[in-house]
Amino acid sequence: MIFKLEGHEYIELNKLLKIMQLVGSGGEAKQFIDEGLVQVNGQVEKQRRKKLRVGDKVSFEGQEVAVE
Repeated sequence: MIFKLEGHEYIELNKLLKIMQLVGSGGEAKQFIDEGLVQVNGQVEKQRRKKLRVGDKVSFEGQEVAVE
């Protein structure tokens, strides 16, 4: 999957998970991030509001989202 920033500098990790419908709510996103179930660029990421920029890749439950 691809997420296009479209003129924005970044998107926060928890918002990306919600927008891409990988989670049902912002609360779920926070829970999965806190539990260490989300990876950014191959590393476990526990910052809920991690700023994702062009070139970052997010992995969660077998899905991968590339930020462009």
